[in-house]
Amino acid sequence: MIDQAHGREPADIVLRGGRVFDLVTGAFLVGDVAICDGIIVGTCAQYEGREVIDVAGKTLVPGFIDTHLHIESSCVTPFEFDRCVSPKGVTTAICDPHEIANVAGIEGIEYFLAASEHTLMDIKVQLSSCVPSTNMETAGAHLRAADLVPYMDHPSVIGLAEFMNYPGVIYKDPEAMEKLSAFRGRHIDGHAPLVRGMDLNAYIAAGIRTEHEATSAEEALEKLQKGMRILIREGSVSKDLAALTPLITERNSPYICLCTDDRNPLDIAEHGHLDYMIRTAIASGAEPLAVYRAASLSAAEAFGLKDRGLIAPGKRADIVVLDDLADCRAAMVLSGGKVVGDAAFAARGSVEPVARQSIKAPAITARSFRTAGNRVETPVIGILPGKIITEYLTEDITPENGDKQPNTSRDLVKIAVIERHGKNGNIATGFVRGFGLEGGAIASTVCHDHHNIAVVGVDYDDMALAANRLKEIEGGFVVTKGGRVLAELALPIAGLMSLKPFEEVQADLVKLRSAAKGLGVELEEPFLQLAFLALPVIPHLKITDHGMVDVDRFEVIS
Repeated sequence: MIDQAHGREPADIVLRGGRVFDLVTGAFLVGDVAICDGIIVGTCAQYEGREVIDVAGKTLVPGFIDTHLHIESSCVTPFEFDRCVSPKGVTTAICDPHEIANVAGIEGIEYFLAASEHTLMDIKVQLSSCVPSTNMETAGAHLRAADLVPYMDHPSVIGLAEFMNYPGVIYKDPEAMEKLSAFRGRHIDGHAPLVRGMDLNAYIAAGIRTEHEATSAEEALEKLQKGMRILIREGSVSKDLAALTPLITERNSPYICLCTDDRNPLDIAEHGHLDYMIRTAIASGAEPLAVYRAASLSAAEAFGLKDRGLIAPGKRADIVVLDDLADCRAAMVLSGGKVVGDAAFAARGSVEPVARQSIKAPAITARSFRTAGNRVETPVIGILPGKIITEYLTEDITPENGDKQPNTSRDLVKIAVIERHGKNGNIATGFVRGFGLEGGAIASTVCHDHHNIAVVGVDYDDMALAANRLKEIEGGFVVTKGGRVLAELALPIAGLMSLKPFEEVQADLVKLRSAAKGLGVELEEPFLQLAFLALPVIPHLKITDHGMVDVDRFEVIS
């Protein structure tokens, strides 16, 4: 490496004729980029190389780092996610595999660790801190500190993943304390939606360093001022970029990163991934230097990845070649010195999928969705498009023949969560407003984070058909109407990931979205929106298999 850096020997690879965007000074540096064994060894000079790649007229920036995501939410395996996103410039993905861990436990985390040894992008793993996220849901596994500690020194592991049970931190739940103590001094990722003031002080004091749940500039600014690094999120449902873009300044950018959290292949195909966030932020007025810092250098510093984030000697050769800095569309990508493309993907190893036949739900009938009770006053989940925070609404719904029924004229439709891990067979029902459903049903086993079956609908028979069909296809998404399955996507790996190439998953998602719109659905992403209605750590009203959950009180509504 020293000889190639000094020019005494030809470099393995030389990128010739481009300009390097220096994220320290903001300057554009002229000269070749020399690479030896996947590491950048030379810049700002002329080099000879065994392989020379012409990048004349192009701008070179460091590879992008997604600082928080659940690869399972892309509905494809880590290998297909790699093939889908690496060509768009993502060379590092810091993932929390708590979706599959909630179904399969440690086996799911081991699957991701094994996959990380073969993917072209560098997959870093945060060990899942909240499996399950609370005691108000039934998951397929329960991971304690002792389950996680043996993996903390794995080369792909950074630290502890998002600590979603923020009341457990603030009020010192013993199991939360055990995990925080075990990982003290290592990176601990946060999850604290709407947590402010002294509650936030207590949460940060526990050693939590990063956080992606800020949805307003005011909330994010308080977290920045208290030393947290803010991960600005733009997923398929949670869209916070527009609200937080004003914070992406040259002054703030060392403490700002980018993440997607949950983004499906359809959004990636139609809009992009981190590349979409970069060009959108710049188009909205953010400084290019600040945005590209957030996408790579600041992310690397936030998570202790000192070997990347710059195009400079000694750094991992993660490089995105662009025609235009503002447009941010990759003409070429190198990940660890390898040119991203079909040949590199074909040379990867593979890992056998896990968690098959994981849907163990009881047989469902139309009667399963009846909501008994004599009280007219009824809690209703109010969807806020583009957010996973929901409203806690109260509506008068008069029981008819012992059942509170859907009312499409008021946009009040039935929602149910069905335990599918074979633990207790729980079925909870409630009401939701915001789907715009006029008939039929939508069901999913992508149901954060316990991943039971979630179904929303107007017709009980269609709801039962959708729920039962999920068991037959090993999980996924289903849309039904009039006793027929209109569209479906099978996700047989833990009920979360497809065995198909990402292109086929994209095509199936197009059909599903069309079928949902045919039912009257107005939401851009109804399937992940449905999934988040079951997550009891996001204010204000949610539903699990235990019942409707008042998240502000952190209790199941009796």
